[in-house]
Amino acid sequence: MNDDQRTSIFADVYLLLFLGLFSVTAVLMALTPNLTLNTIYLGVTIILILMTYFFGAVAGLTANLAFTFIQAVVMIYINTTHHANIPMIMVFWLIMPLLLSATFYGMTRRQTALQSSNAKLRADIMKRGAFDEQTSLRTTVAYIQDARVFIETNRRFQLPVTTVIIRIRYYNEIRRMMSEQQYRDLLRLTSDTITAATRDNDITYSLNQENPTWAILLFSDTPGAQIAADRIKTSFDKNLKQSVSLNSLEILLVVGIAGWDPDKMKSPYDFMNKGIKETEYDVAR
Repeated sequence: MNDDQRTSIFADVYLLLFLGLFSVTAVLMALTPNLTLNTIYLGVTIILILMTYFFGAVAGLTANLAFTFIQAVVMIYINTTHHANIPMIMVFWLIMPLLLSATFYGMTRRQTALQSSNAKLRADIMKRGAFDEQTSLRTTVAYIQDARVFIETNRRFQLPVTTVIIRIRYYNEIRRMMSEQQYRDLLRLTSDTITAATRDNDITYSLNQENPTWAILLFSDTPGAQIAADRIKTSFDKNLKQSVSLNSLEILLVVGIAGWDPDKMKSPYDFMNKGIKETEYDVAR
């Protein structure tokens, strides 16, 4: 059992204890006739639970001890001044707020630990370049790794390998006119269009977010890659017109196509940079 599983189990245990204690509190409140004190104490208990959650265990414990002391003073005052007897069953209010606060704090601490672990895991995945969280596509690190495989296949079996690089024409100017939501919609629309317009064995990547850049690795020659690029452009134009948030903007894709040339290229970076360079010569429709 790893640490995350153990933490998750403890979070569930604390949750069950918290719910069980709250159920016991409800039953004891129903058995005591003093509605006013029960209502006041319940309200204070909820406040103590929130204090423990927001300000930590030390503040919560201090507040609970103060509440216990105040209860004792109130009981003594009522018994001596008004000569009224407070039922002994009301004693549960001396310990129940502390128990509820402790179990709730334990549950939230474990949940926070799980959230931190998940955030760290996502950050590690992003750092290793497994995928881009915003577009759900593989990133530059994965592109370089996969390109090495494509290049080795080209060397062994003489299969043509090309890369298609896709960018947005005049992106910096367009970005200034877009809201944050439109920006996210554009990334998603472009990514989905590219993925849908490519073959199953063609891999799509998100290389850059600041200047949105996509890439595809293909076992194809340059004319075949050009057909795929034209198909992507056509699909993008169609999807753009159907987009509610983006159809008012004039957005065009530019494409660069580079075939692997072992005589002129030494690494996948040369391959990628050649494709990026080729985008400068594409005349967008």
